[in-house]
Amino acid sequence: MEEKKYLKWYNKIGYGSGDIAGNVVYAFLTSFVMVYLTDTIGLASGIVGTLIAVSKLLDGFTDIFFGSMIDKTHSKMGKARPWMLYGYIGCAITLVACFAVPTSLGRTAQYAWFFIAYTLLNGVFYTANNIAYSALTSLVTKNSKERVQMGSYRFIFAFSTSLLIQAVTVGFVAKCGGDAAAWRMVAIIYAVIGLVVNTISALSVKELPEEELNEGDTTGEEEKYGLVQAFKLLVKNKFYLMICGTYILQQLYSAMIGAGIYYMTWVLKNKNLFGQFAWAVNIPLIIALIFTPTLVGKWKGMYKLNLRGYILAVIGRALVVVAGYMGSIPLMMAFTALAALGQGPWQGDMNAVIASCSEYTYLTQGKRVDGTMYSCTSLGVKIGGGIGTAVVGWLLELSGYVGTHAVQPQSALNMMQFMYLWLPLIFDVLIMFILSRMNVEETNAKIKKEKGITVEAAQQ
Repeated sequence: MEEKKYLKWYNKIGYGSGDIAGNVVYAFLTSFVMVYLTDTIGLASGIVGTLIAVSKLLDGFTDIFFGSMIDKTHSKMGKARPWMLYGYIGCAITLVACFAVPTSLGRTAQYAWFFIAYTLLNGVFYTANNIAYSALTSLVTKNSKERVQMGSYRFIFAFSTSLLIQAVTVGFVAKCGGDAAAWRMVAIIYAVIGLVVNTISALSVKELPEEELNEGDTTGEEEKYGLVQAFKLLVKNKFYLMICGTYILQQLYSAMIGAGIYYMTWVLKNKNLFGQFAWAVNIPLIIALIFTPTLVGKWKGMYKLNLRGYILAVIGRALVVVAGYMGSIPLMMAFTALAALGQGPWQGDMNAVIASCSEYTYLTQGKRVDGTMYSCTSLGVKIGGGIGTAVVGWLLELSGYVGTHAVQPQSALNMMQFMYLWLPLIFDVLIMFILSRMNVEETNAKIKKEKGITVEAAQQ
């Protein structure tokens, strides 16, 4: 029996465009905030890294909190869309604040300014917006194919935006003057773009009525649960923990790729290569995303596709290491593209996997926690991206790097090489191992069979 369709093509594209707004924040922040603070403002990379790490500790519980709040929200716009829509206003303001550290302030005040702005951005506004945006996958359709398509559209926009941000920002800042005021102006422009696109995305889809979402349930009225119980439900879901781990490792990976701007500037002696490598990363990702829905159908599920993809990614990153020590930039770019091609399918069907993970909680615990389940997306971005950026700062400080110096010691150059070549390979190997154990679709099918739940009833 064919699943009911809920979305038109423009709903899927409109939803996917929301990641333009998300990556205007995320790609700009993770790729450039450290180099802005160290090389333009003159802050110490080690202290900045420590502040970011402390910020992660302070906002570590806000993901589950906002996920729980979304589950409890009842409004004319639905559960998630209000949080997505209004949360981004704060994102836009605090993004600008992160790149508007006043040069007239003393060092202590500058560190405090950045810490407050960064914590509010990550711990409050981005969290509320991102979890709500991700949760919409489960709230606007019950069709598994449409969920995969939504994920593919979403990440096509995400990687296209990352590509543009990484490719044009260095030159854009230079054209604006290359100083602190230039970074602030670029941040304002990006924030305005994000605010407009996020609003369009939030209004392009409509959440299903709660009675339709719960149609076919046999457990009666949904039980209410508090924050503590929500946390317990998530911890009991082994697939949720796997997804969190994978997401964190992915963001650590991205942070090291973002640190490539140091590698390009000081080791390869050409900072403009950062934009060229961005093409090698993002174009193959986009290509993979286009074919992900078809491959999911061909291989009858997401598990084999995701695992095989990351096997290819590990091979690609291992060859990047070899090419790096050979000193061949063309080979580095080619193998970077190969690795990115392998990473693409997981990015495209990840939201659908999370929806299956949410279904696993319902099948085993009898509770729907869709909004809370999608906290893994924000949790992964914040912990992985934040700690990744912090680690970059710590490692640079440990190696003796000083951003305002014209020449860097050999120890700093060696560290940049380690961060850009070896750490991404290590993170990909760990992700591949986790994905080898993440067959949530098969697990759900077995549980349904044991409980005598038919496919048609499950789809309702």
